[in-house]
Amino acid sequence: MDPVFKALADPTRRLLLDRLRVRNGQTLGELCAHADMTRQSLTQHLAVLEAANLISSTRRGREKLHYLNPVPLHEIHQRWIGKFEQPRLRALSALKHRAEGDTMTEHVIPDYVYVTYIEATPERVWQALTDAELTAQYWGHSNISDWQPGSPWEHRRVDGSGVADVVGTVIDVNPPSKLVVTFGPGIPESSTVTFDIEPYGDIVRLTVTHVGLASATDHADVSHGWPAVLANLKSLLETGHVLPDVPWEMPQPR
Repeated sequence: MDPVFKALADPTRRLLLDRLRVRNGQTLGELCAHADMTRQSLTQHLAVLEAANLISSTRRGREKLHYLNPVPLHEIHQRWIGKFEQPRLRALSALKHRAEGDTMTEHVIPDYVYVTYIEATPERVWQALTDAELTAQYWGHSNISDWQPGSPWEHRRVDGSGVADVVGTVIDVNPPSKLVVTFGPGIPESSTVTFDIEPYGDIVRLTVTHVGLASATDHADVSHGWPAVLANLKSLLETGHVLPDVPWEMPQPR
């Protein structure tokens, strides 16, 4: 964790993370527009953040987009903040934000991006996302579909009731590299989730991008849900077991 703390020690790098929290997926030029420094200096700060795994970057055409990666911060949270402390800390945080008048506006809802690294093959990660039996193990629900573009998919309970807590449509399928689905009651109301699976040396980098969230509350909910789901997926593929006491259920769309 030393690189994480080193990266966070600099106020400029913390400001860059704040900028990406407000609006994820910015280019170098967009970040420079809000920073009083040269592109070269900013590039060096971004390199430190990326080395600490606090941000990730992807290419879209000729542009390089930068995303906040909450994985290291989540690991710090898991290590030092017990689950019984969370309700009290949330209450204190809410009081602080109310006192300071610092609330997330409902009309600016950032995309949610989560990156994790898994010791597995792309084919195995793809199977874990699309196989009903595997999703039941680490997610608590079975993902049911024929996984063809335009087909429906269901996030179905495993209690035998047949109830689907999330339904959507398969938008794009490119095994074992990319899966895009709507996540909610249906188009156009639902949000969209993209799973990008990329080889990263001998392991796999899995990037989950959730866009089209309707409210700040929805963003907070998926920010809590996706890390738990993906931590369980990672543990299952690497050890054969899910994590104990991890709340893997995703919040239902509103």
